[in-house]
Parts: sequence; C-alpha cells; structure tokens
Amino acid sequence: MTTDAAAGLGWIVPDWPAPARVRALSTTRHGGVSVGPYGLADGRPGGLNLGTHVGDDPVAVAENRHRLAARLPAMPRWLEQVHGCAVATADGIAGAGVPQADASIATTPGHVCAIMTADCLPVLLCDAAGTVVGAAHAGWRGLCDGVIEATLARMAAHAGTDAKWMAWLGPAIGPSAFEVGPEVRDAFLAQARDAERPAVEAAFRAGAPGKYRADIYALARTRLARAGCTQVHGGDACTVSDPGRFYSYRRDRTTGRMATLVWLAA
Repeated sequence: MTTDAAAGLGWIVPDWPAPARVRALSTTRHGGVSVGPYGLADGRPGGLNLGTHVGDDPVAVAENRHRLAARLPAMPRWLEQVHGCAVATADGIAGAGVPQADASIATTPGHVCAIMTADCLPVLLCDAAGTVVGAAHAGWRGLCDGVIEATLARMAAHAGTDAKWMAWLGPAIGPSAFEVGPEVRDAFLAQARDAERPAVEAAFRAGAPGKYRADIYALARTRLARAGCTQVHGGDACTVSDPGRFYSYRRDRTTGRMATLVWLAA
C-alpha cells in the first residue's frame, strides 16, 4: 500500500528508517463500515473496527477486514491477545487457526504480523538488514512481564544475536491519560535493573490521590534498550485524547479495535 493511499484513508504509515523491504501500517477508526460506538467519532457510519470480540456486527467486521486485506499482500496473522508474552509466527498461515499470543514475527515476504489495540501499545520491530519483522502487543502487564524481550529473542533466532534492531511505537494511551494504581508502578520497579530505576521512576508521575500517571512509551523504551534496541521511533500519539482518529477503551469502554501491521516485501 502506498503512503498516499494510507493517508487518504486516514491511516498511519510509520515514519522510521526501516529497510526498504520492511513495510508497516497502523489503521485508525476511518475506512470501514461499522456503525454506532464502532463508527466514526461524530456518530456517522464508516468505522474500521477490526475486532471480532467487542460486540460489533460480525458482517461489518468481516467487511472491514476484507477492506484492510485488499491493501496488504495477504490477510494478517490475527492473534487471540491475552496480555501475555507468547510469540507466534506469521509465516505459513494458510489453514492455520488463531493462536493465543501477544506477538508475532515473520521472515517470509508477504506474511503480515498484526496487533490489535484500543489504548495498549503496539510495538513494531525489524532488524537493520530487513530479514525479520515483528509486532508486539504491549499492554502494561505484557510490557512488564517481557513481551518485547520475548519478541526480539525470537527474531534474534533468525537474524542473529548481533543484529541491529529498530522499533516503532504506535498509537497508545498517552502519559496524561494513563492513570494507574501504585501496584503498576511497584510491578515495574520490581522488574527494573539498577541502571533502569531512575527512568522507570520518572515514567510515573503523581496523579489523583493514590494514583500515578504512567508513560507507557517511556517504559517501552526502557525495555527495548534492555533488549538491545536503542533506535526507537514513534510514540507521539494519544488514543484517549484523539477520538476523531482513534478507538479508546479507556475513554469509551464499548469501542472498536485498530490494527498495527508489519511485513516484508518480496
């Protein structure tokens, strides 16, 4: 899909210096047929909800997925995301079921990794040589438990442990909107290495009494650096504060899901 075509639909083409054969895309709520809370922010039909599990009309979701797939080399490798650290493969998906995983990788051209979100952080990954790509669903639980590290470890099995990595952070809940309890801060601090503690502490600012406002983008950068990825791009959107473009579970509860996708061109 070309950048112009994506822009015409209101979708996002990541701005990162990935190798030419690495292609990536992040959908918004525009470009589909869903209605109601799954439609556009102003109440009009036309929402591109891609989630089959959120209460939307299955016929509408199927059409939305068809419209997305028409602009990709193949139907994405959809996952049953459970806020864990399992990593599936997007290679060889013909006839395959939907794996329970929160990340996938691909080394075969034309096979598409996909993550669905509506506030959680989608992380796209590739090596500098353009031999392997990956996508991770980094809600705070999965991020804290190591889903990024697990994805890069699977990718390193193909690209080698000396591979140079880069990442793009897709649309997620921003630091001004992500209010969490002290248990979230405590969980990240418990996992932090000594050198990481200042950055982790800085990612949590005081919010309402007994609450913190968490910067999931900053937390992801810390974990990416731990895994050897310091070339990180994106991380400048907020799904909650931009209803015109993004679905947000935190903001609306009943809402759709967007997809962030990556694949290798032939």
